[in-house]
Amino acid sequence: MQLQRGQIVNKEQFLKNSSYAKEEYEGLIVAADDQSGFYNFGLQLDEDKIMVVDKDVKESMVETKLQNWVAQIEPIKQKYNAGSDLQNYIKDH
Repeated sequence: MQLQRGQIVNKEQFLKNSSYAKEEYEGLIVAADDQSGFYNFGLQLDEDKIMVVDKDVKESMVETKLQNWVAQIEPIKQKYNAGSDLQNYIKDH
C-alpha cells in the first residue's frame, strides 16, 4: 500500500516498510521507509490510527520538516478529536 498525505491508516500499515520509527514529539511519528530510503511523518490520532502528514522526506530535510510539523500538531489533533494521552511508540530492530 502506497501511503498518501492526508490518508488515515492503522499503525501497522504506517510502519509496514519501516525497521525504525520514533515518536519525535507527542503524537508525531517519524518512520524510515526501508524500501524508498526516505522518511514518512505521521500524526497519531488514537492508539491505532495515524494520519500521514508528510512522506518521502529526504534525511537532510527531516529536522526542518520536524520543526514545521510540531507547530501544527495541536490544531490537527483538535480537528480530529485526537486524545492527548497517546502511547509512546518506538520500534527499532
